[in-house]
Amino acid sequence: MSAPDRIGEFIEAVSASFADGSLLKLKCGGYAGPEAELKSFEARKVAIKAGERLSFVFRYKTRDITKNLSIEEARAFLAEGLGTIWRSAQLETTAFDIKFEQQGDKVYFKRRAVTGREAAPASHDRTKNRPLTETNKPWLHALGITGKDGAVRADAQDKFRQINKMVEIFAPLIQGLKSANPRILDMGAGKGYLDFALYDYLSSNGKSAEIIGVELRPQLASDGNANAKASGFDGLRFEAGTILDYDASGADAVIALHACDTATDDAIFQGIRAGADLIAVAPCCHKQIRREIEAGTSDARLDFLLRHGTFLEKQSEMVTDGLRSLLLEASGYRTKVFEFVSDAHTPKNNLIVAQKGKAPSREATLSRIAEVKAMFGIRQHYLERLLDLS
Repeated sequence: MSAPDRIGEFIEAVSASFADGSLLKLKCGGYAGPEAELKSFEARKVAIKAGERLSFVFRYKTRDITKNLSIEEARAFLAEGLGTIWRSAQLETTAFDIKFEQQGDKVYFKRRAVTGREAAPASHDRTKNRPLTETNKPWLHALGITGKDGAVRADAQDKFRQINKMVEIFAPLIQGLKSANPRILDMGAGKGYLDFALYDYLSSNGKSAEIIGVELRPQLASDGNANAKASGFDGLRFEAGTILDYDASGADAVIALHACDTATDDAIFQGIRAGADLIAVAPCCHKQIRREIEAGTSDARLDFLLRHGTFLEKQSEMVTDGLRSLLLEASGYRTKVFEFVSDAHTPKNNLIVAQKGKAPSREATLSRIAEVKAMFGIRQHYLERLLDLS
């Protein structure tokens, strides 16, 4: 069959599975359009006041944008872009999966039956057991999470779920700190979603804390302070500046969510230098080590992975964060890495948690770091230079 026929078949399958409730997820990648930072999108069926829709989450380099489309609008969108703007697509349903890919004149199309899957409820708000139970809060409205009526907006349900999941993970870590009034630094705070949510939750549960959001953009810091004042959050403030230039001394915890590339290392370094009991980072892009691998000479046995761009990208992410964990261990921290939110909300969903305490042997860890670097042809990890370990 020709590419237009396969695209038509794919769109009809999306429509049919949307209609009968069997659609689980629609994903498109291989973006080749005019928006430089747009990478991919995912869509699922949701039920909102206006009726059933496909909720599209467009993944950009530094942000996500959600749009709810009717099935007619979704069909037109796919018909216009599949095979040209979006060169790959995948449909997952309770009964079958379809994969579509077009490269030039070549078309790949595969449909396979599946069993044992259950349909997901078409709701924006499936999770009810959440740390943040009250939504009629000034900070939630100021951040665009809720409307004037205090209800979570339809286009902010994913963000609200993500915020709740972050609080669910971070609150016990903060509550476990030795200090009765811990000083928490959020490096690269952005709009401060986590800071407001964490402060609200901790104060509501009798835990005193000082939370400082460090943000490069002065306007965001100013907006955050105005929001904190309006919310009565006396222990929360935002300061404009760079991560490395900020005086982190006295910090009990240093966190950083999606700080780009080596900014994550800047945050880790600040935590180590301050002697923080807790360092927790969710890395974003991983450019520095990829450049090192591409420029260096790696073990020839890794060629089957590293010669493919998509594998190189994934390997660079794992090697970068693996070395970060080892460098934290060499600095006296025990570490763990895990997925902290579903990749349905963000593809950048790994969290490195480091707690000061009994760590592996420093000498053995430094030796392991050297072995990994030699294996992948890496001269230096950026965090090594900050720590003066290379």
